[in-house]
Amino acid sequence: MITLPDVKEILETRKVDEMDQIQRWTYDYVIKFSKITRKQAQKLVGELVSQCGLTEDEAVEVVNILPSSLEEIRSFTFGWKKLILTSTSESILQKITSVHET
Repeated sequence: MITLPDVKEILETRKVDEMDQIQRWTYDYVIKFSKITRKQAQKLVGELVSQCGLTEDEAVEVVNILPSSLEEIRSFTFGWKKLILTSTSESILQKITSVHET
């Protein structure tokens, strides 16, 4: 799994008129929904893995969505089939908020 900012940076190495249709759709999507830089995304993934106990796949999912509330975090972590403590969810939200502030 890779983050949306990673995808965006990879696709930016190509000219849009040289992309096939799926690449253009993907590029349009990441331009609209990639909210942070690749460097910020990599740092956030690392922090979520090391400090919040998430797997790398879970951390990438969080970075791709960048939930803005505890309710949003709970809504998609529910599918992970593991208990995420409120304190962990709060820590995740704090890390996301700090990325948006920089």
